[in-house]
Amino acid sequence: MKRRKFIQQVGIFSTSSLITVGANAWVSKSISSASSPNSKRLIVIFLRGAVDGLSVVVPYTEPAYYQARKRIAIPQPDKPGGLLDLDGKFGLHPSLSALMPLWKQKNLAFVHACGSPESTRSHFDAQEYMETGTPGIKATKDGWMNRLLAAMTVENNPIQAINVGSNIPRILAGNAPIATIPAGRRVAKRLPIDNPQLTIAFDKLYSGDDALSKTYHDARESREALMESDVEMQMANNGAPLPKGFSRDAQRLARLMVKDSRIELAFLALGGWDTHINQGNSKGQLSQRLQRLGDGLATLQKELGEVYKDTNIVVISEFGRTVKENGNGGTDHGHGNVMWLLGGNIRGGKIYGDFPGLSNNQLHQGRDLAITTDFRDVISTVLQSHMKLDKAKISQIFPNYNPLNSEQLFS
Repeated sequence: MKRRKFIQQVGIFSTSSLITVGANAWVSKSISSASSPNSKRLIVIFLRGAVDGLSVVVPYTEPAYYQARKRIAIPQPDKPGGLLDLDGKFGLHPSLSALMPLWKQKNLAFVHACGSPESTRSHFDAQEYMETGTPGIKATKDGWMNRLLAAMTVENNPIQAINVGSNIPRILAGNAPIATIPAGRRVAKRLPIDNPQLTIAFDKLYSGDDALSKTYHDARESREALMESDVEMQMANNGAPLPKGFSRDAQRLARLMVKDSRIELAFLALGGWDTHINQGNSKGQLSQRLQRLGDGLATLQKELGEVYKDTNIVVISEFGRTVKENGNGGTDHGHGNVMWLLGGNIRGGKIYGDFPGLSNNQLHQGRDLAITTDFRDVISTVLQSHMKLDKAKISQIFPNYNPLNSEQLFS
């Protein structure tokens, strides 16, 4: 029996050349090129399902907003259950109050009327376009974060990029190595691959210099590093339970990044934002999810500690939602949305982008917030100003696209 077929049958390899070092950490095969180390960190959080950006950062001086949303509009800042005023024109959803200290410290900014120029309202297509960084093109095989990783990869670093989740997402698909830790479970749980006898057997089986053997040993190193970090983290908790959901995962990710400077990129996705029915306003379904998101982001910032000043956190979603509420007390698939930017070097406390307005003649296709800023412009600014990549490398990450000169997001 051939080695690859045998390993696939016992569950160590997948058919796509992903090496599994247990259900909790796996690394994709890579033949990477060397590059200089980068002390900057980037975390991307994807809100799958299309979060309603017009409920996150609300243009409360727009009469059309309240006319279109009789049941689900968030009250103005001076009213019960009202918005948290940001700049006299926009207000933050009250369930995101945990983020207001970051806004006041100018560590938080938003880019409104932002998104992908592709007008699809399919979740799957829109997510793919945003994750590959090539809107309208389905033939792209790798994700833009994997291309970013390839542009900055340091040799012999199998945990330079971390995915929090069970499967490698589209944004991280590609040849550069990715370590994965599942959401909500401990990395350090003992697994069959951790059995010393099995480890010895596989070490002998993959003792050569071929690409498959190199992949195996890269993955072994990745799992050992992640397990060591997680064990120490559990000891530091001293028996205290972790918060549920996103806050727990954010805490664990932050502590891993603090402990191990080799981790420079991280990605995680959160679902539940497709609010067609009973979206709510200051209270309700969306409010509850935003509160968990805000609390988790605040936890992430706190747990990063000194590392936060060298970290950018980008929160994105595939598209926005309709300006007008539907008959079920929700909103449907739209177009423009809002991007979130957090970080120690962000020039925050400001709403960026050209907000086009919500009057009928200002809407995209007569129903949606129009897009005035391409999401690639924002990410390119992060890559150039924060990650210190030159334009040549950025053009490899976003091929056939010339980013516009963005406003200065960084101090």
